[in-house]
Amino acid sequence: MRLRVLGCSGGVGNALRTTSLLIDDDILIDAGSGVGDLSLEELRRIRHVFLTHSHLDHFSFLPLLVDSIFPSISEAVVVHAQPVTLEALKTHVFNWIIWPDFSQLPGPDNPVMRYAPLLPGEIIELDGRHIEMIEVKHIVPGVGYRVECASGAFAFSGDTSTNDNLWQVLNARQRLDLLLVEAAFSNADEALSHKAGHYTPRLLAEDLKKLKHSPAIHISHTKPGQEDLILRECREAITNRPIYPLHSGQVFDL
Repeated sequence: MRLRVLGCSGGVGNALRTTSLLIDDDILIDAGSGVGDLSLEELRRIRHVFLTHSHLDHFSFLPLLVDSIFPSISEAVVVHAQPVTLEALKTHVFNWIIWPDFSQLPGPDNPVMRYAPLLPGEIIELDGRHIEMIEVKHIVPGVGYRVECASGAFAFSGDTSTNDNLWQVLNARQRLDLLLVEAAFSNADEALSHKAGHYTPRLLAEDLKKLKHSPAIHISHTKPGQEDLILRECREAITNRPIYPLHSGQVFDL
């Protein structure tokens, strides 16, 4: 299983891209602006999109993705998310006002995009890859994902702050080789992080004490211009585990 980081920033500017992870060549976790760096042929290979939540930076290129491949594919792209997230997309994006409803185009019987509700705790198997939705704590209903194949497993926190469920679920599984976890704000902005539902380095350090596994840990979703500060604070607060930055273009083979 190959994991390619298309985007992982908390914003844009220069080479920064918002959150999107490509698994092999056919599965996306989130569909932020990093999707825009894929070629048209790569876009056509995507068959499944798993969304973490309804915030713009995590789905902004989904409308452009389905529009770009329409009508050149014969099989619908399946969008997996919590029902509340799918309802937000239907109501506010794919509503014929902001964007056409591609779940109805070119026709209701052969759409280019299909919604697939998924609940926390459910696991979907796609060609030997098992994708588990994990409830986390954010300002809107949010989830992370754990993905496992025969040769490895990784987890992605999505956007979250202090919670128990993410760590309990990961501890209940036998393997975790790689953890991609957010730390959006520096310690000085902890009050803001509580309002926005994000980790700071100090808060993340406290929660990582709950994790029994020893994966490689990469920090995502840092605010533009604060990447070095946040990484330094993470390393100062988390002294018993190696901490690495996550950046667009990274590839992990599991």
